[in-house]
Amino acid sequence: MSISPHPTAALTRLLAHAGRRLGAALLPQDCFLCGAASGDELLCRACSDDLPRLPAWRCPICALPTPRGETCGACLKRSPHFDATFACFSYDFPVDRLIQALKYQHRLVISDFLAAALLEASPLPLVPTIPAGLLLALPLSAQRLRQRGFNQALEIARPLAGHLGLPLLLDGYRRVVDTAPQASLPWQERRKNIQGAFECALDLSGKTVIVVDDVMTTGATLDEFARTLKKHGAATVINWVAARTLRH
Repeated sequence: MSISPHPTAALTRLLAHAGRRLGAALLPQDCFLCGAASGDELLCRACSDDLPRLPAWRCPICALPTPRGETCGACLKRSPHFDATFACFSYDFPVDRLIQALKYQHRLVISDFLAAALLEASPLPLVPTIPAGLLLALPLSAQRLRQRGFNQALEIARPLAGHLGLPLLLDGYRRVVDTAPQASLPWQERRKNIQGAFECALDLSGKTVIVVDDVMTTGATLDEFARTLKKHGAATVINWVAARTLRH
């Protein structure tokens, strides 16, 4: 199953936006972070401007900052299976608070905010040139999905697919191993922990696959997922993640 662009999608988005505008006029909301009036926006202008955005110069493969935007030493030493990573924020306060509220407090409106931030900062002129492009959301294990009730990566991917005009595939791939949470492990153990965690039944021959996730830490999970996708024919795998953990 997939979600594909539809001629009425733009009208639906316009009506939804108008509805949010009307709701905000009747019931103005407060900024999620500071409590100041923010109209129909999740954050007030001051809080939005203060979010920790990534520097312009960063490794094109893993999105870690580099002096002049060159490939970082880690990716030169061991090239990951994915080909590129695009990220918007660094995973620092208060972006970490937003993402945790999305994942653990079911504040799904935050997924729309993160998708919009990615689109605003993205190289959109390049998107129409993507050959045979499609989107996948990094899957959760069945157990984690039952516990949480939704996949935050999928909620971010839905509006991205509509705006990019690319299909979002919902089936044909899954996480089959409920591994220990990556955040609970030392960085060097995360790659071993995630090995063999994914399965794919899709024919991705010649496809450019955009993988959407909320946070990229070491990149081990996204690397293993990209390895699985390339085994099934994916020509290019590009990560789109809302936040990137930096090595402070």
